[in-house]
Amino acid sequence: MHDLIDSVFIGKFDNKILRRKDDSAVFNVGKKRIAFTTDSYVVNPIFFPGGDIGSLAIYGTVNDLSVCGARPLAISLGLIIEEGLDRNVLEKIAASIADAAKRSGVDIVTGDTKVVEKGSCDKIFINTSGIGEVYYGGLSLERIKSGDVVIVSGSVGKHAVSVLSKREGMEFRTKTKSDSAPLNGLIFNILKVSNKVRFMRDPTRGGLATTLNEIVEGRNFGISVDEKDVPVSGGVREACEMLGFDPLYMACEGRAIVIAAKEDAKNILNAMRRNKKGRIAAVIGQITKEHKGRVILNTRAGGKRSLDMLAGEQLPRIC
Repeated sequence: MHDLIDSVFIGKFDNKILRRKDDSAVFNVGKKRIAFTTDSYVVNPIFFPGGDIGSLAIYGTVNDLSVCGARPLAISLGLIIEEGLDRNVLEKIAASIADAAKRSGVDIVTGDTKVVEKGSCDKIFINTSGIGEVYYGGLSLERIKSGDVVIVSGSVGKHAVSVLSKREGMEFRTKTKSDSAPLNGLIFNILKVSNKVRFMRDPTRGGLATTLNEIVEGRNFGISVDEKDVPVSGGVREACEMLGFDPLYMACEGRAIVIAAKEDAKNILNAMRRNKKGRIAAVIGQITKEHKGRVILNTRAGGKRSLDMLAGEQLPRIC
């Protein structure tokens, strides 16, 4: 996917905003600083423990704006519906979208609906675009410094395991619900107590490891991660051990990675932990001058191994 985007799309559409490859495009409209994002959701199944395609679409858009220091304001909603979809299913998804928008404090202000022939899509696909006003400027990869800490707001991999268990009809001893949730409130609290947050991102496709690789790619710094400090729930660990997956590559839909100055780590953790979405937030590593452009894992066994970018899709259609 990264190679495809770089070789086809960025190569043809190249401009300084797109080149940044942030979760949202940030630019000026008059005197206002605006964030704008778009995403498409094709998750299978459309209902899973802890969420559904409707709430996932809203929360994903809200989070992409929030990690860029923006207050989400308005969302567009595009629906591609397969002919024959049960009306009750559609109404259930619409109700979930409305509830998610209310919880996130955003309005759905425009949209589009298309119905395609049976077999042309899988029940329903959703595209959203979101716009927000930037209230915290300066978030940038260029601000990251050696010695900064890497913080994750909660346990990783829950969304991927939730979707997988529903899709494949698997039952694990510990039931796992998706972490899908809006992060705008949590992030606002972080940015209220610290002016030394360098950069933020939500670890969706490819999980924590791939997102960290995106951060260091082509940079003059590396990231050192302590495996023992990464929060992993019992259910995710059980599923990964059974199926041979690495939880560090499992997708999240309600987690934030925050890179900040070490001296502000305590304030940021306290702010996170006051929010139920950040109760087990943890410092999991640091920025280092060593291993430039690479992510290194300090293992529980006392060794080191390279965490590379995920090649291909570990689990298809999780978002």
